[in-house]
Amino acid sequence: MTITPDEVPARLRALPAAAPLLAALDGAEDVRVVGGAVRDLLLGGAPLDLDLVTDGDAEAVAGRIVAALGADAEVAGHERFGTVVVRGGGHAYDVVRARAERYAHPGALPEVRPGSFAEDLARRDFTVNAIATTLDGRLESVPFALDDLVAGRMRILHDASFEDDPTRLLRLVRYATRLRFATEPRTGELSRAAIDGGALATISGARVGAELRRTLREPTAGDALAEIATWGGGDALVPGLSFDAALAARARALLAPDGRVDLLLLAVAALRVGRPLAGWLAALDFPARDRDVVLAAAGIASHLGERLAALGGPRGGAGAGTGGAGGRASAIVEALRGASPELAA
Repeated sequence: MTITPDEVPARLRALPAAAPLLAALDGAEDVRVVGGAVRDLLLGGAPLDLDLVTDGDAEAVAGRIVAALGADAEVAGHERFGTVVVRGGGHAYDVVRARAERYAHPGALPEVRPGSFAEDLARRDFTVNAIATTLDGRLESVPFALDDLVAGRMRILHDASFEDDPTRLLRLVRYATRLRFATEPRTGELSRAAIDGGALATISGARVGAELRRTLREPTAGDALAEIATWGGGDALVPGLSFDAALAARARALLAPDGRVDLLLLAVAALRVGRPLAGWLAALDFPARDRDVVLAAAGIASHLGERLAALGGPRGGAGAGTGGAGGRASAIVEALRGASPELAA
């Protein structure tokens, strides 16, 4: 933890996103800033977006923020979970009614009911994400949360957490690699048991895909994929998943500006998956264009690499008949014609 609890009020007020929030809600006792924004604030960051929880009317709170933002405000809602998202001024405010959750069976979407602030914190995924602050900067948290933030530890809140929501397995990797946090030993044991027990098979491919795409967009996506590739010997998500970090680094250095790092890294991880890859990507709800890019890059990269290596051989060796350096360059360009930036890299 970079800042102390005593510094929270001033740091909260200094956030660019706080000005319209405090203009709308200053003094409100029924609203908390919660989750990743508070975690990042305590780590010395300045989050652009804020998650808010209220034990009152979420739509009324959102309406007050809209009024403070004025004509710049845009509003969207999620009826199932009672969430209202307000965007404006370059910031987003997710407003949700404090709630408690119950899982009817492993992997089910939660059944929700209105709850207290304490119950809302207790339903969250990891202790470092279960911290809230009042609008005047008073911290509230689950047990161990602040200690884990100081120590750089990822800890789940209860032993059934990964069984209730197996997407937390992917979130654990995403947060641990992004924050450079270690996994608390008991949490590590429970995550391995959930993976080995097939917890990921209890949720839809769409939910797995959504979490995987979030992970791939992280700056530390390569580190996350390297960890995921160890799950079940690399077979927990799809048989054959692996990750060659050195190859990924070389390919990433060669990726053209119009290429996508997320698809490149996924293609590297999928090089050994083979024929099941197309069905897996479809089951995970990857868009058709993204599936085509990954399938091509993972499926024919080795063959194309052999052709390029031959074309780029030394004079008198492989590639000697291509007419020197200029001829080799032309042949390489021709070999790559129609290839996506990801496949070329």
